[in-house]
Amino acid sequence: MNDDLTALGARIDRTNELLQRMLAEVAKTPSTHAIFVDAGYLYAAVGRLVAGTEDRRSFDLDAEGLIEALIDKARTIFADSRLLRVYWYDGARRRIHTAEQQSIAELPDVKVRLGNLNANNQQKGVDSLIRTDLESLARHRAISDAALIGGDEDLVSAVEAAQGYGARVHLWGVEAPEGRNQADPLLWEVDSQRTFDLDFFKPYVSRRAAAYEASGPRPSREDVRFVGAQIAAKWLAARGRESLQELLHGHPYLPGSVDQDLLVEAEGLLQYSLRGQADLRRALRDGFWEHLRAQY
Repeated sequence: MNDDLTALGARIDRTNELLQRMLAEVAKTPSTHAIFVDAGYLYAAVGRLVAGTEDRRSFDLDAEGLIEALIDKARTIFADSRLLRVYWYDGARRRIHTAEQQSIAELPDVKVRLGNLNANNQQKGVDSLIRTDLESLARHRAISDAALIGGDEDLVSAVEAAQGYGARVHLWGVEAPEGRNQADPLLWEVDSQRTFDLDFFKPYVSRRAAAYEASGPRPSREDVRFVGAQIAAKWLAARGRESLQELLHGHPYLPGSVDQDLLVEAEGLLQYSLRGQADLRRALRDGFWEHLRAQY
């Protein structure tokens, strides 16, 4: 009996020793943080703040420089923590990287995740990607802190999932010229909030000059209408009838992103600026709609 008790005591001592070693190793392991960027929110909010527009075609964003600035900011805020990586979430047609997204993906410590873009250039599936990564990393104790740059209320579930596994989620935002650009339920759910101002983002944004001037011969309304129909045919071939049905629900109004794409492409074909040419802009939209409705 005494021998059994002695053996049991030895096993308990051995177990306690192993636990102490494990706790000592855990104590020496630095905390880890990651940065999660909803690029759709970032481009829209930064564009509105610095360039006065949410249209990506109207300004250039130095993504590499901005990512470096965000990493430096995280290094200061999470002083005793190491960076896992930056997750960059964006949308793309058929989830195929654009040239800009590919250059971002090639940056060190950056992982690009792509959702889809619908006919209205709206991101689809990005929020679920953010939730999956946040939850998985928190569950496996890969991160202790997450800096989330976004504003959509749909991100609340991602925050809750990560917090459920013990991670702290810190919401970073872009200063809004007026009001707020982040949903209240998201602000309520996170562990901390931080907003970066104009001076932080201004070095990384530059407006694009207008590509064409209205200085050449003015095209006729029929010429512009015909170009609108050409672009509509190309749009339909690229996106298909399902996207067409979705777009037709909003007739006679075009979503802002589609209208902007139509304008830019038309100016390229015409080699003439349609800015401020209300009658020609109407003719362009008329030609676009007439072709699409004839195909339905």
